[in-house]
Amino acid sequence: MPTQQRLAHFALFAVALIYSANYLVAKWVMPHPISANAFIVLRVAGACLLFWLLLGKNRGIPDKRDALLFAFCGLTGVATNQLFFFNGLALTTPVNASIIMTTNPILVGILFYFGIKRIPSWKTFVGIAIGTIGAIGILLLRPNPEQSSAHFFGDIFILINSLSYGVYLTSVPRLMKKYSPLFVITWVFTFGLVFVLPFGWSELKTIPWSDLSSLHWFCLTFIIVAVTFLTYLFNIFALKHVNPTITSAYIYLQPLLAGIFAYLFAGVGNQDHTASITWTKIIFALFIFLGVYLVSKEKSKN
Repeated sequence: MPTQQRLAHFALFAVALIYSANYLVAKWVMPHPISANAFIVLRVAGACLLFWLLLGKNRGIPDKRDALLFAFCGLTGVATNQLFFFNGLALTTPVNASIIMTTNPILVGILFYFGIKRIPSWKTFVGIAIGTIGAIGILLLRPNPEQSSAHFFGDIFILINSLSYGVYLTSVPRLMKKYSPLFVITWVFTFGLVFVLPFGWSELKTIPWSDLSSLHWFCLTFIIVAVTFLTYLFNIFALKHVNPTITSAYIYLQPLLAGIFAYLFAGVGNQDHTASITWTKIIFALFIFLGVYLVSKEKSKN
């Protein structure tokens, strides 16, 4: 495997690790004392600033004929993705959210192979199938079969987020054929910030800044710098060297990693999400690992 592809897989694993911690960290600060929409504006604005600073002297303006695609990627990859994810996470549990997000590779695979009108390789097909079996197994073993209405809508929001991010992953590579990855993600976030501002601007005024604890400030910093800035940067790098199906397949790791973090940080922020973790789920998680391995064997295609 070429060095660039190895680095891409390392970056994707780092993204899975950070996102898995995010399910827990975000719950420590949201929806109290910071509402979901205000939280999203802070996240997108902070990361957008970091991307512009990193872009430095390479700043420029996209061609007018590409503006619509940049806006579409900002809508699907930032605005819709994050608005539904964090509002959904505010209503449901971290375990539920991480499980539902495993639908992303299936959606991406359908969109990707439909777009290029090519049948997936047997390794990709079998990998997605095995990973899906593991994800469905965990889903059926959820500890609260009779969920409240709020949890139900939270799960639906996470599913919409997954679909939106799948559309983004299959759309953004077209921009990277013409522009650098950093230029693309900077403008995608710029458009995304425009889309999320109307939803969270008024809620920013309700944040009790003086009452935020050191834990709350840590959560904000971690989510702006790591969960947003670094993960999008790593993902956009990976998309240059592996196809979107492989990129999204790493999401299969998130339920397992989220469970590990739930054990490690049980009780932090007066929250404990370990009750639903069982040996049966660990077995299904091994199916997920096998699925990721098989999908990762697919060679990168331009």
